Amino acid sequence: MLILTDVKKPAPATTAVAAAVAIIFIASIPLAWSKELLGPRECEDLGFTGLALCSDCNTLAEYIKDQELISDCLKCCAEDSDDATSKITYSGAVLEVCMRKLVFYPEIVGFIEDEKDQFPTVKVQYIFNSPPKLVLLDDEGQQKESIRIDNWKREHILQFLQEKVKRSSAI
Repeated sequence: MLILTDVKKPAPATTAVAAAVAIIFIASIPLAWSKELLGPRECEDLGFTGLALCSDCNTLAEYIKDQELISDCLKCCAEDSDDATSKITYSGAVLEVCMRKLVFYPEIVGFIEDEKDQFPTVKVQYIFNSPPKLVLLDDEGQQKESIRIDNWKREHILQFLQEKVKRSSAI
């Protein structure tokens, strides 16, 4: 029987430190990827509106362990600040909706028929098979953000537009 007396086991503290460093390195990989930002169309294609705060992505990461999803979220989010989203305003908006699906959205129909005229910078565009969404425009009339409004009530649409969309247009 062969007995090795000179073999030493690594210290438990050394092994724990090495494991901690490896975990931190692996966990920081998605953060490195997140520096690349995607445009509004790419984010929408991934299912993100661009209106989410990066802290929302961190909360999502606590419940969802899909690193690719978290990475995509971080590429489409807005940095947190004291009042990050409430200070953003847009020059106009386009309410996109499929005319055939309007019967399923009585709140949106009510807004279009009764309230839309209060917002001269908001246009309605009927696009086949489009879910109801607001496309928010910058001063040049280019899309900045897109937000789905499938389940919004009429008063939520009104409040959002009053806070986020300018009443007169420069476009």
